[in-house]
Amino acid sequence: MLGLGTVARKVFGTPNDRKIKSTRPLVDKINALEEEFEALSDAELIARTEDMKARVASGTLLDDILPEAFANCREGARRALGLRAFDTQLMGGIFLHQGNIAEMKTGEGKTLVATFPAYLNALTGGSVHIVTVNDYLARRDAEWMGKVFAHLGMTTGVVYPQQPEDEKRAAYAADVTYATNNELGFDYLRDNMKSELAQLAQRGHSFAIVDEVDSILIDEARTPLIISGPSQDRSELYRVTDTVIPLLNDSHYSLDEKTRNVTYTDEGNEFLEQHLSQAGILPEGQTLYDPESTTIVHHVNQGLRAHKLFQKDKDYIVRGGEVVLIDEFTGRMMQGRRLSDGLHQAIEAKEGLSIQPENVTLASVTFQNYFRLYDKLSGMTGTALTEAEEFMEIYGLGVVEVPTNRPIARVDEDDAVFRTAGEKYTAIVEEIRKAHEKGQPALVGTTSIEKSEFLSGLLQKEKIPHNVLNARQHEQEAQIVADAGKPGAVTIATNMAGRGTDIQLGGNVEMRVLDALAADPEADPEELRARIEAETAADKEKVKEAGGLFVLATERHESRRIDNQLRGRSGRQGDPGRSAFFLSLEDDLMRIFGSERLDSVLRKLGMKEGEAIVHPWVNKSLERAQAKVEGRNFDIRKQLLKFDDVMNDQRKVIFAQRREIMESEDHSEITQDMRHEVIDDLVDQYIPAKSYADQWDGEGLYVAVLERLNLDLPIKDWVEEDGVDDQEIRDRLYEKSDAFMAEKLEQFGPDNMRQIEKQVLLQAIDSKWREHLLTLEHLRSVVGFRGYAQRDPLNEYKNEAFQLFESLLDSLRAEVTQKLSQIRPLTEAEQQQMIAQIQAQRTQLQEASEAEDSHSEHGVPGFVESDPATWGNPGRNDTCPCGSGKKFKHCHGRLA
Repeated sequence: MLGLGTVARKVFGTPNDRKIKSTRPLVDKINALEEEFEALSDAELIARTEDMKARVASGTLLDDILPEAFANCREGARRALGLRAFDTQLMGGIFLHQGNIAEMKTGEGKTLVATFPAYLNALTGGSVHIVTVNDYLARRDAEWMGKVFAHLGMTTGVVYPQQPEDEKRAAYAADVTYATNNELGFDYLRDNMKSELAQLAQRGHSFAIVDEVDSILIDEARTPLIISGPSQDRSELYRVTDTVIPLLNDSHYSLDEKTRNVTYTDEGNEFLEQHLSQAGILPEGQTLYDPESTTIVHHVNQGLRAHKLFQKDKDYIVRGGEVVLIDEFTGRMMQGRRLSDGLHQAIEAKEGLSIQPENVTLASVTFQNYFRLYDKLSGMTGTALTEAEEFMEIYGLGVVEVPTNRPIARVDEDDAVFRTAGEKYTAIVEEIRKAHEKGQPALVGTTSIEKSEFLSGLLQKEKIPHNVLNARQHEQEAQIVADAGKPGAVTIATNMAGRGTDIQLGGNVEMRVLDALAADPEADPEELRARIEAETAADKEKVKEAGGLFVLATERHESRRIDNQLRGRSGRQGDPGRSAFFLSLEDDLMRIFGSERLDSVLRKLGMKEGEAIVHPWVNKSLERAQAKVEGRNFDIRKQLLKFDDVMNDQRKVIFAQRREIMESEDHSEITQDMRHEVIDDLVDQYIPAKSYADQWDGEGLYVAVLERLNLDLPIKDWVEEDGVDDQEIRDRLYEKSDAFMAEKLEQFGPDNMRQIEKQVLLQAIDSKWREHLLTLEHLRSVVGFRGYAQRDPLNEYKNEAFQLFESLLDSLRAEVTQKLSQIRPLTEAEQQQMIAQIQAQRTQLQEASEAEDSHSEHGVPGFVESDPATWGNPGRNDTCPCGSGKKFKHCHGRLA
């Protein structure tokens, strides 16, 4: 008997069916315009673009010109690439324009689909970004689809790492820009560290289409993007903290060696407060529990860990004046490895060594909060439905399953579960052999590089030729994937997500043509293409007869989505195909979810060695297990995001303030408001409201005004005047400080003064924000312990972060006011001294540059400074290929 839900779906259709149905009238309109646009000349296609731009500028809605724009784009693609978009591709484009995720199976032409909404939205003149998972795809797609946009009179740009600034600005200025998620995020952060509008690369965030949206917005969104730099010297704080730790006794802390954890007791906290106050580290009246003490608490915690958890000659040794860590498993020294978060510095202080500076966060953003900057966001992937809830909750994106152009003919077999990994791999090798011998291409999916290499070793023993897909060279990856559909090809791949190159049965014609031309540049391209197309067509028929592409997965992934991505590589565009998952009870997922019970059941059933259990129930129970893991991972990401949202609100305020300062010609009003607020704070502090005159601290106010405002005023006399109240003193301070700054304006001239104000404001904002980020990091590391006191760590973090932000704004106003009040024009002698210093610096830079040139002779052969392609592929902590001897991240791999 059918359930009520099933009956309802049969009668009314699913919500997805209704969305698909709603696009039919638009697709019909686009198709009706096809003949009209086919009759236009190339120049007339471009003229249509200009006409639509003018209409949009005068107020016509994009939805009203969608059929016309899509028809124009379809014709441009047909002429530029010889590809006529299917109706399902037009549907995908409509859903993207509406701000959805279009789930389209592999081989349905997502790269072309993106051109339709990109073209339509670029008519507004706003920024349109198409986001890819790697630099190779960004360049490939920009070059490939750029031909379509050129036919329509639009420009295309591509953004890549280490790109010259002028070229980068030009790429963002183009109508449509292709870039990776990493570069977009880093450029956003870099832009918010610039001091001139002309230096900015990005021009707003109007519309983004994210390719492989699940990979970028979910898998890669676990870790934030961070630009770091050397911190201010805190070595004295480490040293003073270190003098206190040896004074502690056993009652001051509790040590848990099992979990390697050590914490202060209440008695220990009181002892610390007393000694830190005496040492002048903890200001008078401040306790370790105040938000302002977060950094101090962090340092004393790290000092305690350095003394009580890390033992010399066991966890580390001191060699050549440096702390060198020892690997607890191998006992080997880990040269160049440093503990993070100030712990390494605390050990250096303990050993009395010179303290190396920490790296601090200069700017940071999560992908979630970066992509939520866009006015409209959309995405494409082959697999998104399993994470539909997360896309809606975090990004407000709906997921629509777009039907395939042709029905799927792939056969998905039930999972085969073996008792041991050895039996499983024996069966896998046998399946690969059968496929290879009958000419059926096989794509074998593994979950790690080690397992890929292990399986490769087994195939080598059996003399089965194969390719292993590694993640080192994107171009090489594309070549291997392009060949994976040839008759009898065997390809072992670690992760097939986001490869961006279709596995075409018989092989990829375009790739084979490019290879043949590279091998024989003199060959006739037309003749070559005709021959290769004929060969590929014959190979395709052979593969079809053999059953199409066989996808064999060696393990279930934690996420159903990754399994579906692998499976979806087979059966593109109605091709035949087959997929199977071979599992064992020793696999991670099976082991975690109670395989012991299943193992005993299988033994009782008398299951023989080499036999597998195959049943739809097994599939269902595995999918339930995967759904549980997905739900848990979603909760973790959601919790991380809640903490980052607190910082994100503050980041938006700071970045908006910086932008306002950069855009403004006159900053005198901002600095005057700041100055007046500083005066208000000082008056409130020394002449409290509703207090008696004999309680006023005229001496204190005099000293503070002299320090902050650089004004020597008879405040002590004012305080003693009859009838003077706090408001009168405020007004006098406003008047005197405004007159003092007006004199400075006369001395420097309006233009110079505006430039000085701008630079002082930006420098103060940047330095205070950097300090604030570090304090928030420290707060985040300690706030979790509040849970033990039955207090919600997130609420505690929100409240304290807000208080810290308020104190940031107070100290910002005070610093700007103080700096501006103390500036003065240079004397003749000082000017001469400065010129001499600048010349000396230039000489040093010239010498350093010449030295770097000589270094490059000892670097990687063929190293060319201006061409990153000649640098090899060094890791962030490897020695720079230029030969300078520095780490790559501190030399040519610098992010900013």
